[in-house]
Amino acid sequence: MVLRYQILRQVSHEHPIGRRALAARLGLSERVLRAQVDFLKGCGLLVFSSSGMTVTEEGMDILKELADYVRKLQGLNSLEQLLCAKLNIGSVVIIPGDSDQDGGTTMAALAANISGSHPQTVVVPARGGLGDNVELQANTIATVLAQRMGASYRQLYVPDSVSEEILNSILAEDTGVKAVVDIIKQADILVHGVGQASVMARHRRMAPEFIKKLLDEGAVGEAFGQYCALDGRQVYMTNNAGLMLQDLPKIGTVIGVAGGRSKAEAILSVIRASRQDILVTDEAAAHYIADMLED
Repeated sequence: MVLRYQILRQVSHEHPIGRRALAARLGLSERVLRAQVDFLKGCGLLVFSSSGMTVTEEGMDILKELADYVRKLQGLNSLEQLLCAKLNIGSVVIIPGDSDQDGGTTMAALAANISGSHPQTVVVPARGGLGDNVELQANTIATVLAQRMGASYRQLYVPDSVSEEILNSILAEDTGVKAVVDIIKQADILVHGVGQASVMARHRRMAPEFIKKLLDEGAVGEAFGQYCALDGRQVYMTNNAGLMLQDLPKIGTVIGVAGGRSKAEAILSVIRASRQDILVTDEAAAHYIADMLED
């Protein structure tokens, strides 16, 4: 049952997808996968086409109905309770699987998969632009999220890392930017990702010798431009017009969203360094975090 649930879930994420690609994603032989997808097709939960497999409407309903049951079968509820107690977090939500294998970029995927009608809500990026990939820019993700929620949005046209002097000049001279920053710093809900320190430092185009210094000083995780050691110690903080660590007490609810075994240390470092009300992660990261806490 768990395997069939995982197959349906993966197809729903990547449809249409061929058998060979799906087998590779799930780490299964094509022979084993063929038997399972034929069963699911016979039940009316999958349909095949020349471009690949797609989950039917009935299959999507089954996915929703099975989610809680599969979580109980895998012991995820008890793991959530353990992490809540050990990390002193109000709520932990664990998704089956491992984001390292399942693929995708967490915040962009989150925005693309939310729906609703919240016309009174305003969505803003928490920080300025970072990197060259337009699809993964905070402004782009905020726009997609707002459109999916039927909400309005505001943009923040300031790079993620600028000098304090330039930043103060922008805020003093551009009333539009300052108005957006004021909204950001009084947000009711903050949803943020967590990055590995080395990866995020490269995204910010930091010099190789500075990245080495960060890592030598113990940096393993990054959020809000703050680089954290595993014990929660702040190693380095970037300048930004958006949210900084010291702004979190003014935020209504802080939700961290990150997964993958490779990010477990980064997630734990950010939790220890900053306030988190809710953590959404996957079972691979959750099990590794639990093991680190036990050690």
